[in-house]
Order: sequence, then structure tokens, then C-alpha cells
Amino acid sequence: MLVYTDIITDDEMVSDAFPVKEVDGIVYEVDCQMTLVKEGNIDIGANPSAEETEEALEDGAKTVNNVIHSFRLQPTSFDKKSFLTYLKGYMKQIEKKLSETKPERVEVFKKGASEFAKKIIANFKDYEFYTGESMNPDGMVALLNYRGDGITPYFTFWMDGLKPVKL
Repeated sequence: MLVYTDIITDDEMVSDAFPVKEVDGIVYEVDCQMTLVKEGNIDIGANPSAEETEEALEDGAKTVNNVIHSFRLQPTSFDKKSFLTYLKGYMKQIEKKLSETKPERVEVFKKGASEFAKKIIANFKDYEFYTGESMNPDGMVALLNYRGDGITPYFTFWMDGLKPVKL
């Protein structure tokens, strides 16, 4: 199994236990879902029956996003201007790291990230923002959005901002 960690903060952001899809050679999209979590119980991914759900809610269970819950991602917020400021600084950090480790990716990253950032800004109101567990403001901000059906959540992570760690 691979766990993807933030190259700046070393926070665990996601793993290949979730469906990971590369988009435009610049980001990963990771499908997630809402799941029921009870105190002291471990979620094995099975779908509970309607009766079990009612009982669980009575026992203090809560519905959570499985990626947020599994990797202890922390919500944060931005307005468009502050996000652009953050993104500019973050992109410079990634460029610097890439020039040290993968110089052949620098130009690809700069071009692709710029194009993808335009898509994010164009649909800014559709996103929710999450940092890693350490809440380090210099690290990656993961973007939560919903598919066309308005129900299915997915995260977007910058590929070059993650490093795979084999477990």
C-alpha cells in the first residue's frame, strides 16, 4: 500500500486504498464517501442496513467523510484573494523542491499548475479546503468538491506536492 505524504509538512494526506486517478498529469482526484463512524468501532467499509444506521445514530455515531476522517485532515477557509496568495507561495515551494529532486518536471508543473489553478478559481465557490493534520499553513491544501451528481465527494491533490511512501 502507498500512503501519499505532503512533501513540505510530511503530513499523510491520502493512500492508494482509495480510488486515485491522475488528471491532466498535474493532480490526483481521489473519490471518497460519507461513512458512519461509532466511538470505539472500526469502519470496515461495509454498508450498514437502515436499522443499523438508526441504532448507530442513537448511540452517538456520526457521519464523516472517509478521507477526512482517515487522514485527520483539518478544515480551513479562504476567500479568492487569500487563496491566490497562498497558491502563489505554495507553487514556488513546489517548484523549488522539484528543481532539487526532479528538474525535468519543473516546466511541466509550472504550465499544468497554472492551467489547473484557473479551473479552481473559475469554480472557487464549489470547493472546500483542508490542510494536513499538522495544520501547517505552508503545506498542501486539499480541495474537496462534488461530482456532477452533487452527491459524490472527491478530493483534488497536487501530484508534485505528494510523495508516495510504501508501507
